[in-house]
This record gives sequence, C-alpha cells and structure tokens, in this order.
Amino acid sequence: MTDDILPARSRAVAEALAEAGLPGEIRVLPDSARTAAEAAAALGCEVGAIANSLVFVCDGAPLLVMTSGAHRVDTAHLARELGTGPITRATAAQVREATGQAIGGVAPVGHPAPLRTVVDTALADHALLWAAAGHPHTVVPMTYEDLLKLTGGTASTVTAP
Repeated sequence: MTDDILPARSRAVAEALAEAGLPGEIRVLPDSARTAAEAAAALGCEVGAIANSLVFVCDGAPLLVMTSGAHRVDTAHLARELGTGPITRATAAQVREATGQAIGGVAPVGHPAPLRTVVDTALADHALLWAAAGHPHTVVPMTYEDLLKLTGGTASTVTAP
C-alpha cells in the first residue's frame, strides 16, 4: 500500500514499523475495526489473534496493554504481576494525549513518545497477530515476537488463571 492513501496517523505507524525493520504492510479495511470482533470478522481470523491496544493509567503514567481480543484485562491481576499501584482505564482524552490516536485505532507504535507497554502472553498462541495501525480502518500483521520487539514491551499474563 502506498503511504499517500493511508490516514496521517497510520503513516506515523508505517514509519515506526519501517524504522524497526518490520515487514508488516498496513491494510486499510472498508469498514471500521474498532472492536476485536469487528477486526476478526473483517480479517477472517480468530478474535484471539487481534492484538487490542488498551491504554490505562498506572502510577501516574500511561500504560499500553497489548492484549488478546479474546479476553478482558484484569487490572488488579496485572498490577500484582507488575508490582505497581492500581491500574485504571484511561479516558478518551488521556488515550489521545498519550498516543496521538483515537480509541479503536490505537497502534502499538507511532505515539508522540514511547509508552511503557505490556504484551499479553496469550497472544503467543497465534502465529499471526493483527494490531490496529493508528486509525479504526487500518490494521497491520505481525508475530508475537515482532510485537515484543516493536514495543519493547514486557510479556505478562493480563488475566488471572
């Protein structure tokens, strides 16, 4: 896909992918992929292969959690895993401020500044993952290893066993 047809926020993601040496090509979907279920249906994959980008607030700073679309983040469990204070969901304004992107299109990268990131170990169960690419209509494929490398994230469970 040529960069000139990508939304501006997705171009920033494409640049970050190129800088990281990752081969994933951003795909523009005809319909919104704001939810994991919408993205999975559009891509013909399992909902668990969708790498949701969720922003939380932890110890006064944004925390990006890349989680499997198949489950919800248990914030109390995650705080115990990370050894932090309470973790709360960021507001839409906090998400936009931290990432430069709107909820439903938040990518793992392409933010104004790097974010502390956690990558859900459940995503390792899928050979190919799909993550939002800066806009609700864009996605990018990558492996679990690529996602860890790209984000510099910490692998962790995000739900209690």
